[in-house]
Amino acid sequence: MSEIPGDLKFLKSHEWARVEGDGKVTIGISDHAQGLLGDLVYVELPSVGDRVEAGNASAVVESVKAASDVYSPVTGTVVEVNSALSDKPETINEDAYGDGWLFVVEAEEPDQLNELLDPDAYAELLEEEDH
Repeated sequence: MSEIPGDLKFLKSHEWARVEGDGKVTIGISDHAQGLLGDLVYVELPSVGDRVEAGNASAVVESVKAASDVYSPVTGTVVEVNSALSDKPETINEDAYGDGWLFVVEAEEPDQLNELLDPDAYAELLEEEDH
């Protein structure tokens, strides 16, 4: 099983959120998700200044197998996007929890993070999916 960093929160749809302080939240897809998708060939990110809603699709990752929506775990304004991914989407495959981050949101309602799965609950979810 892939390692799950202890400082992240997760959505059941395999996005992760890292609280950066200052109300900012970095968002990406889990190592499990990139493994299921396979080699990523294209990433469509929101634009800086876009407003995203918790639970709504706000980015797309595309592999040779499928395109998959990426849902925002929080509502807020996009303050940064990982533009390096347009040239190198495979960075997500190589480092899903590090350089493969997708975008940063300034959260309007940080309490929404309390509704996300902690690493242990996410690991349990993955185990259930494997059976």
